[in-house]
Amino acid sequence: MKLVFVASLLLLLLSNTFMEPTMADDSYNKCGSGCKQRCARAGVQDRCLKYCGICCAKCNCVPSGTYGNKHQCPCYRDMVNSKGKPKCP
Repeated sequence: MKLVFVASLLLLLLSNTFMEPTMADDSYNKCGSGCKQRCARAGVQDRCLKYCGICCAKCNCVPSGTYGNKHQCPCYRDMVNSKGKPKCP
């Protein structure tokens, strides 16, 4: 009986381990291309991609173009940092 319980627990843990990377890949596919385009002309690309990814993960959208067009994604437009300035590039 213990062997069956341990085996099923191990199987459950392994199945969860294999599922998480695919979830991360899906979020990257959804946001990665939009953020890559959005940050194409940014002076500090790694920072732009970081904050764009955070905003996209929360809002599920990225405005088109490299600047402006934030009216296309109100959630993205309205996110602010602790100082009240726009969080999303």
